[in-house]
Amino acid sequence: MAGAVKHDYHLVDPSPWPFTGSLGAFIMAIGAVIQMKGLSTNAESWAYFFLQKGSFTVLLLGLAVVLWTMIGWWGDVIKESRQGDHTPVVDLGLRYGMILFIVSEIMFFVAWFWMFFEAALFHEVRAGASFYGPAIGADFSGWESWPPPGVETFDPFHLPLINTLILLLSGTTVTWAHHALQHGDRKGATLGLILTVALGFCFTLLQVYEYTHAHFAFDGNLYGATFFMATGFHGAHVVIGTVFLAVCLLRLLAGHFTPEKHFGMEAAAWYWHFVDVVWLFLFAFVYVAFQ
Repeated sequence: MAGAVKHDYHLVDPSPWPFTGSLGAFIMAIGAVIQMKGLSTNAESWAYFFLQKGSFTVLLLGLAVVLWTMIGWWGDVIKESRQGDHTPVVDLGLRYGMILFIVSEIMFFVAWFWMFFEAALFHEVRAGASFYGPAIGADFSGWESWPPPGVETFDPFHLPLINTLILLLSGTTVTWAHHALQHGDRKGATLGLILTVALGFCFTLLQVYEYTHAHFAFDGNLYGATFFMATGFHGAHVVIGTVFLAVCLLRLLAGHFTPEKHFGMEAAAWYWHFVDVVWLFLFAFVYVAFQ
């Protein structure tokens, strides 16, 4: 037929999601900046009243638009897959994209580990540096040790160890679910995903409980800042991964996945294993090695 497609690539239809996503991110950034830093403008102006007083509403509005974009955009990707638009070449591109995304996430965590190791290993040398002054305080006495004197850290072999075992177990259950689906065992895949989602939820609950019993604050000293940034962002990734797996569970129950075509679930498993490995590094160094 004249004009028939003669390539393996899927050219998507015009989509509103890139625009709504960028708009939502822009609105969310404005709300976040104003929420954290405030406005340096005329306090009598209407703009000051609207933005300063409603900054949290602006932040939530931007977040809502971003979430709406994520649901709609990924929903369209699922529809394209169900329609057969994801050819082997497109599927390979999706795999490369997921791999590059995980690599970018690895570099994201490298920054937090870098800061933690910088402070833990070179605190004596760096303590007097001007860029550490605001974080540590004017008095550098007692900084011969890390953590700083007076900071009561967590017992790594209590809740942190339990959470480590939970994540390691969840890594086995998500692998079980993946292999079960590959062999056409939908019941085993469903049970494995249910267990993985439940274990991820348990991890989050225990970390929230741990945070509520912390004897140091985020803004109290450099140890608190590096600890909560590293473990907190990991906790956020656990929540994202749990939602990712829960969506895969719903898609599995809806019959979207087959033994031959189930990259959505495979990508979720890759992401979950990445979350597991990051936690092992956090447990080994942040909780155990530099206590």
